Amino acid sequence: MRKKVLSGTRPTGDLHIGHLIGALSNWVKLQEDYDAYYFVADIHSFTNNLSTDKKNYYYSIVKDMLAAGLDPERSTIFVQSEVPEHAELATYLSMATPLSWVERCPTFKDAIRDLKAKGVVTRDSRGQDSKAGDEVQENVVSVGLLSYPILMTSDIVLYDADFVPVGKDQMAHLEISREIVRRFNHLFGETFVEPEGLLTKFPLLLGPDRRKMSKSYGNCIALNDEADVINKKVMSMITDPEKIRKDDPGHPEICNVFTYHKIFGTPELDRISAECASGELGCVACKRNCAQTLSKILSEHQEKRNDLSDEEIRRILDRGREKAREAASAKMDKVKKNMGLII
Repeated sequence: MRKKVLSGTRPTGDLHIGHLIGALSNWVKLQEDYDAYYFVADIHSFTNNLSTDKKNYYYSIVKDMLAAGLDPERSTIFVQSEVPEHAELATYLSMATPLSWVERCPTFKDAIRDLKAKGVVTRDSRGQDSKAGDEVQENVVSVGLLSYPILMTSDIVLYDADFVPVGKDQMAHLEISREIVRRFNHLFGETFVEPEGLLTKFPLLLGPDRRKMSKSYGNCIALNDEADVINKKVMSMITDPEKIRKDDPGHPEICNVFTYHKIFGTPELDRISAECASGELGCVACKRNCAQTLSKILSEHQEKRNDLSDEEIRRILDRGREKAREAASAKMDKVKKNMGLII
């Protein structure tokens, strides 16, 4: 039997080019060698976004998955909430997980830090400082946010996933899942496979403003952006801060636009680098070249995506749900038996 790999993405907005190079392209490669499970993590999306319009993105995200090259015959594609065993198993895992473990989760700390920056932080609920930083208002930080690592662990171990594709900075999240698995197996007997991180070197892709590309920052180039929108966003990009005038020598190694050229395979990369460094190539022309490359790539992606109907996506998700539930149900039988819940 092939090893299993699992990953998911939250339906909190349209996918952008960072998702394409950082996740989807990698998922496509992994399905060649692994039994792959990829899901729309809609339950996870409620940890910091309680809006109810997420279903508007379900079909859009799956269309992007397929347009990027995922094959539903080789990958199980499904929606998290349509497999209720995810939430059920998370409940059982929570009983065996110490509070201190989830409080130290980087996701929780980062969320607290973001909320603090937005000015919604109040005093510590216990009247003292905490390791995660200042506590925030009770109606802002939910139990779901705190228990995010438990649900994440449930997602992984429900299918006995051997590997989870992660960047080096995400290994701390996965290590909490590994600790939960070890503790559960110690308490109730060997039940779960201990997952390993499948380290992936994700290309560093910043937004046009040189900040991390994020929907919350509004600095994304979406996979469904039209050519004129792409051109406008690329032309607004911050370039080499030391290249003030058109004919000033540039430093492509620190320029965000040149990073895009490298990642997305703009032709004649060596020439662009040399002409930038000599001052022969100005930033405006360089940006136009970059916009053309992106527009061509996304146009081809959008053409594949537009060939997919909602009805076809629903059929794929239905098949994925049935396959996922078959595996999840078998695992839950073992969990309950080991916990003494089945008489």
